[in-house]
Amino acid sequence: MEPLLGVKIGCLLALLALTLGCGLIPICSKWFQIEAATGRHRRVLSLLGCASAGVFLGAGFMHMTAEALEGIESEIQKFTVQNKTENETNSSFNDSSFLTEYPYGELVISLGFFLVFLVESLALQCCPEATGESTKREEEWNGVHGLAFHSHARRPAPSRGPLRTLILLLSLSFHSVFEGLAVGLQPTIAATVQLCLAVLAHKGLVAFGVGLRLVQIGTKPRWAMFSMLALALMSPLGLSLGLAVVGGDAGGAQGLVQALLEGVAAGTFLYVTFLEILPQELADPDAPLVKWACVAAGFAFMAFIALWA
Repeated sequence: MEPLLGVKIGCLLALLALTLGCGLIPICSKWFQIEAATGRHRRVLSLLGCASAGVFLGAGFMHMTAEALEGIESEIQKFTVQNKTENETNSSFNDSSFLTEYPYGELVISLGFFLVFLVESLALQCCPEATGESTKREEEWNGVHGLAFHSHARRPAPSRGPLRTLILLLSLSFHSVFEGLAVGLQPTIAATVQLCLAVLAHKGLVAFGVGLRLVQIGTKPRWAMFSMLALALMSPLGLSLGLAVVGGDAGGAQGLVQALLEGVAAGTFLYVTFLEILPQELADPDAPLVKWACVAAGFAFMAFIALWA
């Protein structure tokens, strides 16, 4: 076996083991069941949720969005250079500012955002019973606070956790495949190890946050384990694809499709992060500054890891 191939297989196993192990910790431990927690235990779990929200926020901005913008911009530059080369005598093609100045990357990410928005709207339009839990909470809110409308307390936001968590898993799955693909395509042992360590550094925290999120929304342990196994397999799948095509041409349409999918995944991830995870973690007014610090710490860690990833 070639040394480079052996290193990549080792990276594949490490990505699988770390993602699955960290993701199963909150699922398999009863300590993370927030419904049964009280007092200080419940507060600690809430702060852990805030820290995981910061990790998701950092992953969305510092990794997924950054990589999507970089990839789309790179593909546009390649197209522009190729277009200039093929049309040197045509002045109308020599001026390609219309291609380079328009924010295509931001447009693709926004399309991903609106795609999830559309899916949720269609689900609620076709299946009104999906809001049954929210209606129940609203009735409880009215019953408990029916005599206190003079206060400035806000009504709790409707929750569509299961659907948004599924979208979160799909977005992370896309991203994980591309992370593994990048590791599999590295030409040297040093580059492979460096990139794999950068991926591993944030992979564990993200997987732990996903597992904690699955527990918080009340996912059955069997389905939660299956979800984490599917997510854990995505990076090894991408790495395997990288090994399969390492001898071929990784450019052309493949690079453009990868960049576009990364952009859509980034948009869906940001939608779930801002409209599901952060609002729910910050809805409770207890200890707002401590929660802010936990969210900021999670984001800061992901921003630090972005120096290498």
